[in-house]
Amino acid sequence: MGMATVLARGLVKTYGDGRAARRVLDGADLVVEPGEVVAVLGRSGSGKSTLLHLLGGLDRPEAGTIEVAGEPVTGAGERELSALRRRRIGFVFQFFHLLPELTGEANVLLAGRVRGAHPQAASRGRELIDRLGLRSVADSLPSRLSGGEQQRFAIARALVNDPALVLADEPTGNLDVEAGAEVLRLLRAGAADGRAVVMVTHERAAAAIADRVLTLRDGRLAA
Repeated sequence: MGMATVLARGLVKTYGDGRAARRVLDGADLVVEPGEVVAVLGRSGSGKSTLLHLLGGLDRPEAGTIEVAGEPVTGAGERELSALRRRRIGFVFQFFHLLPELTGEANVLLAGRVRGAHPQAASRGRELIDRLGLRSVADSLPSRLSGGEQQRFAIARALVNDPALVLADEPTGNLDVEAGAEVLRLLRAGAADGRAVVMVTHERAAAAIADRVLTLRDGRLAA
């Protein structure tokens, strides 16, 4: 039994103050093994995105501990967190977040140019663009691309530094069924390389590709 990619214990997160305070995470635990795809379902406002933000070190819990690929996320300083995110974590969001002034390929390669990036990031990036069937549109700006193409570039960008963990927030939420299916296939294939994938979704098709489906309710994750 190797090391879990995600080890999260007792996560607590509250929003608001006083009587308006709402505890969206209340002792949530999550363990994800390398190569595993975990889908997290839950009603809107149940804290699914919050959970991803905590796992990715974009937000901090009030209590609990998180490790990603054996490195502490909770308790780490901003510099360590930023290095951890660059090297170990890939993010895929519902709204793609591609820089509008850069071509699809430039968006991917930019992620491989940050300090501490994977040494082979540039060649990986070009290979991913070919593998994801994006070569013919690699020089297009995001505004000229379909939603499915934009999301495939976003996945290439997420994988360019060979992360241990991919965090996907409603990755098919803005796509038609066919483009969505392709994105899910790519996330599944990413896990086949030994990556862990944690995906927040409310779509049955997305949950169907997961090894485990967890529901976030009353601040905890349940199978």
